[in-house]
Amino acid sequence: MGPPPGHHALLTSGDESLNLYGYRKIRIRTYLFYVLSVLTLGVFRLLCHWKVDWLLHFRARKSSLEDADYILVIDEHQTESIREVRTLRNEKGMAMPRADGSMETVRAMRTFSFRKCVYVWVAERQAFTLPSDLASKMSLGLLHDIADDNECGLSGDEVDRRKATFGPNLIDVKLRPLWLLLFREAISPFYIFQAFSVTVWFLDEYYYYAAVIVIISVTSIMVDVWQIRSQEKKLRAMVHSTEMVAVIRNGGEVVQVSSDELVPGDVMVIPRHGCVLPCDAALLNGTVIVSEAMLTGESVPVTKVAVSVHDSERNLHFDLETHAKHVLFCGTNVLQTRYYAGHHVKAVVLRTAFSTLKGQLVRSIMYPKPIDFRFTRDLFKFVGFLACLAAVGFVFTIVVMMYRQAPAHTIIIRALDIITIVVPPALPAAMSVGIIAANLRLRRKNIFCISPSVINTCGATNVVCFDKTGTLTEDGLDFHRARAVNRRSEGKVPLFSAEAGTLDVALHKELIRAIACCHSLTRIDGVLTGDPLDLILFEQTRWSLTEGGDEMAEDENYDTIQPMLLRPPQSHPTYGGCTVIRQFPFSSSLQRMSVIVQAPQEADSTHDMTLYVKGSPEMIRSLCHPESIPMDFDDVIAGYARHGFRIIAVARTDVEMTYAKAHKVPREEVEHDLELVGVIVLENRIKPQTTGVIQQLTKADIRSIMVTGDNLLTAASVARESGILHPAKKVYALEHTHDKDEHGRTKLTLRLEFDPSDGGENGSGSGVNGNGSIAGNMGIRLLGKNGKDLERASSPVIGAIAARYQMVITGPTFAVLTHEYPELLDLLVCSCAVFARMSPDQKQALIHHLQAIDYTVAMCGDGANDCAALKAAHAGISLSEAEASIAAPFTSKTADISCVPAVIAEGRAALVTSFGVFQYMACYSMTQFMTVLFLYTMPTNLLDLQFLYIDFFLITLVALFFGNTPACKKLSMQAPPTRLLSLPTIISVVGQLVIIFTIQTSVFFWSRAQEWNPGFHQEPDNDQTPSFEGTSLLLVTGFQYITLAVVYSKGAPFRKGLVSNKPLCFVLLLTSIVHLLLCIFPMDWSNSVLSLKPIPSGAPRFYLIGFAIVSGIGCLIFEKLIVTKVYEHVRRSRRAARARRDPSLAATSFERLLLQSGESPTWVHTAVVDPPSSPTREFAAAAAELTTTIDHPYETVDHPVRSHEGIANPQTVVEERA
Repeated sequence: MGPPPGHHALLTSGDESLNLYGYRKIRIRTYLFYVLSVLTLGVFRLLCHWKVDWLLHFRARKSSLEDADYILVIDEHQTESIREVRTLRNEKGMAMPRADGSMETVRAMRTFSFRKCVYVWVAERQAFTLPSDLASKMSLGLLHDIADDNECGLSGDEVDRRKATFGPNLIDVKLRPLWLLLFREAISPFYIFQAFSVTVWFLDEYYYYAAVIVIISVTSIMVDVWQIRSQEKKLRAMVHSTEMVAVIRNGGEVVQVSSDELVPGDVMVIPRHGCVLPCDAALLNGTVIVSEAMLTGESVPVTKVAVSVHDSERNLHFDLETHAKHVLFCGTNVLQTRYYAGHHVKAVVLRTAFSTLKGQLVRSIMYPKPIDFRFTRDLFKFVGFLACLAAVGFVFTIVVMMYRQAPAHTIIIRALDIITIVVPPALPAAMSVGIIAANLRLRRKNIFCISPSVINTCGATNVVCFDKTGTLTEDGLDFHRARAVNRRSEGKVPLFSAEAGTLDVALHKELIRAIACCHSLTRIDGVLTGDPLDLILFEQTRWSLTEGGDEMAEDENYDTIQPMLLRPPQSHPTYGGCTVIRQFPFSSSLQRMSVIVQAPQEADSTHDMTLYVKGSPEMIRSLCHPESIPMDFDDVIAGYARHGFRIIAVARTDVEMTYAKAHKVPREEVEHDLELVGVIVLENRIKPQTTGVIQQLTKADIRSIMVTGDNLLTAASVARESGILHPAKKVYALEHTHDKDEHGRTKLTLRLEFDPSDGGENGSGSGVNGNGSIAGNMGIRLLGKNGKDLERASSPVIGAIAARYQMVITGPTFAVLTHEYPELLDLLVCSCAVFARMSPDQKQALIHHLQAIDYTVAMCGDGANDCAALKAAHAGISLSEAEASIAAPFTSKTADISCVPAVIAEGRAALVTSFGVFQYMACYSMTQFMTVLFLYTMPTNLLDLQFLYIDFFLITLVALFFGNTPACKKLSMQAPPTRLLSLPTIISVVGQLVIIFTIQTSVFFWSRAQEWNPGFHQEPDNDQTPSFEGTSLLLVTGFQYITLAVVYSKGAPFRKGLVSNKPLCFVLLLTSIVHLLLCIFPMDWSNSVLSLKPIPSGAPRFYLIGFAIVSGIGCLIFEKLIVTKVYEHVRRSRRAARARRDPSLAATSFERLLLQSGESPTWVHTAVVDPPSSPTREFAAAAAELTTTIDHPYETVDHPVRSHEGIANPQTVVEERA
């Protein structure tokens, strides 16, 4: 029987997607659940805690969400959580948001809470919804009416109703009680097993080691709780704040209330000089200058403008992404407001508490993405395998003990004790030593980790994504060159002026005026503030900026006749100043900003104005008259871009309009038919450490990818200079046009951007010809220089598993592929090295897609626009100390990428340490298991102090210092193992155990056959009677434990040699000497304390030493020679050869894709000619959904190259440039 209708729903809010499943409580099942929990002393309830679906199965049945008592919530990481549906009642009424953002009053409301947010059942939508998602989508007409209403404001009763729904406006990180933290840590499976083991040991009177395990476990729990509490305190200190704010209520009355009293729909009064926004709000009037560094890491002030509504837009809904320039986000710092003197700057509250943008960031920190690492999964599987062996030992012990007619108490204790031997309770503590040691070493390198469990994952990193500006290159820009366009007379072609290292008024008059006017700079407390690029350019002009009238205060400078006056220096007497009438702010999707200015001394009338526009060369070129573009424009731009310079193009046009129209005209009506004024070239230097780090990663076979919002050519140049683009590989640029093919899909173009066989130059090297046309287009065939077809690679790569070429792409094209060519995404992300013009959401989508094809991804960014990608990556490394970077697991105090190989190296060392510790502990437990089984056949056992001597002195002390071996400074090309259940690991463990078992068997029967062994005689009521067999096994296995520590304390290529770990060397030397003395020169007191039978001096003792030496040499040779040198080398070679013969046999998805990629990207042709009927990957749909919100800005942007002149059939020919 299937689930009832309405059982499941997908809830999407912001970046979060939740699958909801409804369940209705069944009383009889619930009663049985409680009875079982009581009868099993809580064990059944504990199992249901670990298995959430069991809890639902025993207490409820499937139902519709409308009738549900419980909601099963499954997030995008498949984490399950059960939430109870509660019905809230309030006789005074509660505000229920409607789909249009308005409110209705209800007396009851069904809700459930999940991760600090309360979701309500909306009957008209038949779905659970976050109330703030509806409240923030009020109509633009309603916003306009609120702005125009001088008597606006909520009444006291309405505030109470909304507060009942939305709760207090608090991002409150509550400190959970210590007892709750301790309890949650203690009920993890490992600690429960430790509690079981300690109980068995105490019943067996094995007090000493039980006490040691108790101390270790309690200490471990206390440390974990302390880390959780300290992180909660830090987060609470960062986000918890309340202050008094002014709001308009009760028909226009301005009252002071605490910020936690704000509700959606409240009208705030923004103070003139500074505050921290306590909520997300839409600006209703005036302008506000804010710093959004807390959210983006970008310290550049941002100007927010009021919502302007045309009559045709009144019914449209406010959208937080589309109208972001009108939104004051929670946590941002207000630097200054501007409006008419004596008037308030007002904003209407949209979202409060954890539903705000800051609240979402805090939630992502409080509930991070779970670590999904194969090593961890294999660890639990291996423990399960050990548990199966323990079950075999359990049955064997019962059978042997019953055969020996042992008492029932002894049978139970011995049978349970064998389980604690096979599965070592100290395993969790031992597994963490490598991570703790690596974290301490990273701290000494000024790299701080807030999630140490991620360190192991870093060791498996095989691709690193880098932001460009501030990460690979310096933050600042330096003025490099200026080139004006010399306007010629009618019919003449414009030309670029000669390069100039400074701005000269004689050569660059109009260019100087343009960059002096076209910027977003402002004065805050008398200091010129704004984008660093604008500051650099403005300082080059030596003009001065004055805002408002001479006696007007800064915060009253709004909508004045003369809001901003720009004056040239005295040395520029040829022209007067300019007044900025209107400013269109910079838009990353439009790639430009513009201003409308007037030069009063030169204008013939008050209607004569000039529009100046600056932005990316591609965008400005598309907006200009073709007649104003120099013939060599593309070559000049590409020439600078190839050398890593940042280029800003500047254009102008004359406009004639009134002041009123200038303040209301949409930018699209004036930003066209421009005249190119010139270009400014800025230098963005690569950081000194960048090239060396990229080379180090490349030598270690770790891919480096650039993901930036900058221009493609500039990004490709920096990638070439830093080594991300390999000098020996061809580089192809994949682009899209605005034409559609016969299948209704956007046409794709592919051009050869770089060919090493031509000395690194491809014609002009620009990728576009002098006419501005695309040089080629991927279609039916590739044409070479002689016009003949280039041979297509139809066979897999014969060399190493790596792409034979690299690709570059822009964000708009990536969005087209995501929506229309999802089948290309897998191959694209395997071979593409530069992603330019990428939005934050696209960066995140790229990270997700790399992960979907089995890459382990690290992301390194400076915090500006990188937060989403830093959170999405397996290992995010932030170079910014902005508060947004707390979402990244790693933060480097050194602002360069030298931290990346350090993190990877320490991750590899920690991962290898974890492997070694686990193999060591598994072999130790199985070695002791063999010893105990041998003795059970007599029947006897090791004595308590003998167990203590082994478990604490020989094992615990060694495991404690296992992780102190430092990482190798040089990254090896060989990747560390990530699978515990891989064949080499299993062969290693099994081989060691076979050798150990053989030696133990020999020692057991050798000692039994000796003349000095009178035979075993069990003492009455003593199942731990000392024996010569037990003594012989203890003396030999002691050396076996020491040998195992040496075998699994591996050095190169991921860690330094054993001798570099001085504490471990000291412990091994100490245990070896003590055990050797115990074997050769035993003292009476040592034999008495450990209850050892005295082995005759002379030959018998040296025979035991001989057994230990044979065992040690056999173990070392097997591991170091057979497993490491021979088997793994042969296995890797055969696997690589097999994968080349049949790509489907490759170990990972990305290796299979690389083997299929061929010598050139002909797979683009396959997709264009033969499109699939449906996407080949489910991920494509998710990626398309993720980029939906970022695709539409590009729909209004013309392609940088408007025409395709010179191509006979752009759909069928690609020309390889000479």
